[in-house]
Amino acid sequence: MLKRIALAASLALALAACQDENFAGGSTRHLSPIPPATMALMSTKGMSKNDPILVRAYKKESELEVWKRGSNGKYALLKTYPICRWSGQLGPKTREGDRQVPEGFYAVTPAQMNPNSAYYLSFDTGYPNAYDRSFGRNGGDIMVHGSCSSRGCFAMTDQNIAEIYAIAREAFASGQRAFQFQSYPFRMTPDNLAKHRLDTNIAFWKNLKEGSDTFDITKEEVQVSVANRRYQFYAGSEVASAVAQKQRHDEQEVAELVSKGVKPIKLVYHDGDTHESFRTALANASGVTDTKLGFVSRTEGIASGPQQIALDDSGREKIEAPAPALAFASMKEVPAETPKPKVVAAAQPAASAPAPSSEETPFYKKMFGNVADLFSAPSQPAAESVQAAPAAIAPAARIPAKPQKRADVESGLKLAQVRN
Repeated sequence: MLKRIALAASLALALAACQDENFAGGSTRHLSPIPPATMALMSTKGMSKNDPILVRAYKKESELEVWKRGSNGKYALLKTYPICRWSGQLGPKTREGDRQVPEGFYAVTPAQMNPNSAYYLSFDTGYPNAYDRSFGRNGGDIMVHGSCSSRGCFAMTDQNIAEIYAIAREAFASGQRAFQFQSYPFRMTPDNLAKHRLDTNIAFWKNLKEGSDTFDITKEEVQVSVANRRYQFYAGSEVASAVAQKQRHDEQEVAELVSKGVKPIKLVYHDGDTHESFRTALANASGVTDTKLGFVSRTEGIASGPQQIALDDSGREKIEAPAPALAFASMKEVPAETPKPKVVAAAQPAASAPAPSSEETPFYKKMFGNVADLFSAPSQPAAESVQAAPAAIAPAARIPAKPQKRADVESGLKLAQVRN
């Protein structure tokens, strides 16, 4: 009974994810100081806790960056934090309940900081912004928060959200009125752009890249407005010229990658992803909770990462040749024909396929023989899909009158080995 109550409570929390009510009234966790190690890091980079901040997030890489403005007036990267959980697919958020993490340029004010969050601590990203509203997009309560559960939010560990919250709190206390939150589908590199060049969101992502390039060149907060359902970025004619030059350079690199054989792909997530450093821990989480990460949503969907689908030149999913096991399983069995009496010298009866030797390794054991090694090898993270082969069929005593139906093939079992 107690287990059922605990499970019901966890499921209720999952359904309420990102609807960040104040369940922790009276807590002082929002007053926790910036850790000494992070303060020392600031010092080595010529920063102080009072300097303004800027935050950038990348869904595909599952990383969140905190930047600080130094004494020279330029922003520099302070620290990169692994994202424990984000939900949905690559692409913008469009409506309430779509489980999508938004992409775009947002502003976070002190009023959007929640010291009494149901998920340890949190801040609202500011979705929907003017760009989202120009498309009639709805929804809200899209947070960066603690606990490893997401229904459209960036979920960090409690320890990391406490540190990020403290850094933002000190910046606000020193006069910053709002910090910019930039959310991207992936790092805007030529390699990523070449691979995702046929995605339906590519025009939107190239618009986001204009803002990303502007920040990369100026290292200043990007001035953003919205016109004609596009983000507009302002930084002066000299910067605009430098951004255009960078775009031409990147487009040339994309063209070279395509000429070298980089194929267009689409990544399909079960429901979002996690940083590689968390993958093993989440895959091994017991039930719906983990002792270190707290409540964990949909662990089964992130055990092996996204599925990579090849696209043809029109952007449609490419039909690949079936794997040997799949081809074997899908073959129709044709019954042997009854020999017709013929007067033929030294006529031989139709030879039936010999039964496998008892000493020969069965086909399915060859397929699965090294599965255990996937979880112990110290190689880089890799995902492998294994198609289960059908069990061997005993020779029939009688020849069937009709051909058998096509064998049913179960979906492949995805296995992953990951090293922290």
